Amino acid sequence: MKVLLGIGGSDDSLRALEDTVERAKAAGDDLTVAVVENPRSERSPEEVDDRVRTVLADAGIDAAVRHVEGNAGSQLVAIAEEEDFDMIAIGGGETSPMGKINLGSIAQFVLLNSHVSVKLVR
Repeated sequence: MKVLLGIGGSDDSLRALEDTVERAKAAGDDLTVAVVENPRSERSPEEVDDRVRTVLADAGIDAAVRHVEGNAGSQLVAIAEEEDFDMIAIGGGETSPMGKINLGSIAQFVLLNSHVSVKLVR
């Protein structure tokens, strides 16, 4: 499966990184990691890139890592569709005290606009 992982530095996206890399290793997925700018994250894109490369190296996975500029949600959707990805994996969605899921703006855009399958890792 050809998987595009969008990661912006939030704790949710770092969990998605771990989960998606683990699945890619087990299933032999063709993984591409797109580091996006997330204004809500305290981590810089460079810090995120370092973390991504460390996790990939530790798992022994050779995956493409690219930096995506502009509107993160629309860029992820466009890349997935233009480059024939089978799935977009993203982190997002914290559960509120009332048990409802609160989505970040990037995750919400991707879920509502993608024409390929989306895996939301919480």
